Amino acid sequence: MKTKLLLISLLAALQLSAQSYQKIHNKAILVDTHNDFLTQTMEKNFVFDTNLKGKTHSDLSRMKEGGVDVQFFSVWSDGEQVNPYAFANRQIDSLDAVISRNPDKIVKVATSKELLKTVKQKKIAALIGVEGGHQFENDLGKLESLYNRDVRYISLTWNNSTPWATSAADETNPDGAKNSEDKKGLTAFGKQIVQKMNSLGMMVDVSHSGEQTFYDVIATTKKPIIASHSSVYALCPHPRNLKDDQIKAIAKNGGVIQINFNSGFIDPTVDNRESAFLEKHKSEIDSLAQAGLHPFIAQESIYVKYADESQQLRAPFEMVIQHIEYVINLVGVDYVGIGSDFDGIFLPPKQLDDVTDYPLITKALFEKGYSETAIDKILGGNLLRVLKANE
Repeated sequence: MKTKLLLISLLAALQLSAQSYQKIHNKAILVDTHNDFLTQTMEKNFVFDTNLKGKTHSDLSRMKEGGVDVQFFSVWSDGEQVNPYAFANRQIDSLDAVISRNPDKIVKVATSKELLKTVKQKKIAALIGVEGGHQFENDLGKLESLYNRDVRYISLTWNNSTPWATSAADETNPDGAKNSEDKKGLTAFGKQIVQKMNSLGMMVDVSHSGEQTFYDVIATTKKPIIASHSSVYALCPHPRNLKDDQIKAIAKNGGVIQINFNSGFIDPTVDNRESAFLEKHKSEIDSLAQAGLHPFIAQESIYVKYADESQQLRAPFEMVIQHIEYVINLVGVDYVGIGSDFDGIFLPPKQLDDVTDYPLITKALFEKGYSETAIDKILGGNLLRVLKANE
């Protein structure tokens, strides 16, 4: 009898816990600052408002199921793209087309006021982030045109540097490119770009930026900045991650670090294992690229074809929470959020298979004793504060 009563009590406690974290998750405004679905549209003709389960990390229905309230859709191209500004606008066009077909489900917004109104209506608020400053082609007029199309942040660089800012990839490579002034960091024109973004109300994103570029931004900006999809260097020493002093600088600036889900950015054991996996299948990847596939798509097809191998590379789910908690323990709960990189990464952590799994993050934080107020900040409140401060 005692055993039966204990079991009933345990089941009741588990049910109460599930209700409590799900209630917090549903009530919070969940903001993801980096989703690369638009690349999937351009490269594979995937349509966001169709059922893509098993093919992508995201689609409109699953995003709603996962409790996403605000999504920044990433506009991306690599440094080899011909006419990157036109390509960026094509990606925005593709998002606009989805929104025009689904006005009852998703709305593109330009301000925090519009965002909150849309969320209150139980619709997804869509904004845009441009991943790589090369996409406005060194033209402040084109930068402003992107702002007018509801771009609300620009990552100053992708892996490739621009003539006015150096990337993390190049700054950590002895043979990496320098800026037009033959040095690392921002040029005078790069600082002018930061100032222009400040004046427009567009958030400056330092994800992918080199360390010198980062500190030049900190010295130049008059508004809080973001790292839209970066994790913690102390836990995983990858050039794409932020060191403690950078995290402290963002906190002092009033900005926010949005934790990236890519396994190679959160688990220090992944990088070498993933490199070995890619080397093992290099000839096949090269063959696909030579046949005309974009290198990104060629690699992705190998992860899918050899799923049993690639799935073993994924980081433990708990490591995502460790990166969130590291920022909290270092600078406080006001400076961390979520920038998943879904549909731009091959290896999300275990359990975070797609956008429907966001409640697991709320559950983990709840079980660790974080208050509803703290969880609200992590899921989206901190980013909304920075967005409003830039306006």
